[in-house]
Amino acid sequence: MRTITRILVAVSSLLVAQTALADECELTITGNDMMRYDKTELSAPASCKEVTVTLKHSGTLAKSVMGHNWVLTLPEDMQSVVQSAMSLSLEENYIPDTDKIIAHTKVVGGGESDSVTFSTADLKAGKDYQYFCSFPGHSSMMKGTFRLTQ
Repeated sequence: MRTITRILVAVSSLLVAQTALADECELTITGNDMMRYDKTELSAPASCKEVTVTLKHSGTLAKSVMGHNWVLTLPEDMQSVVQSAMSLSLEENYIPDTDKIIAHTKVVGGGESDSVTFSTADLKAGKDYQYFCSFPGHSSMMKGTFRLTQ
């Protein structure tokens, strides 16, 4: 009976640890009608093979007026992506066709949300990556740092 109890405790501990790791690999960020994200830093453990970011829009304005997305790039690629996005439309989610974008959500309006799951295989732990909203004019206020932690 003791052996069975020990096995059950070990299996339960493993399941709890896996659930905790999965939770650390799932991040949520909120944008609002004041053109702000609620976080300027996001991080996930380097042990995450994939990260899921969920963008929620807590406002009430339509995406055509105050839409937001979440775009991840290297810091040095942000401005070129922002510049390219300015010539695009809402239907294109203000996402240029470029390999400089690591991950992105679609544009969401008030009350909406969208998620993106991306591989961390090509990301380096401890390195800063830049996230921002590519809706024209938003990136100056809606940006932050993403990092994989050791």
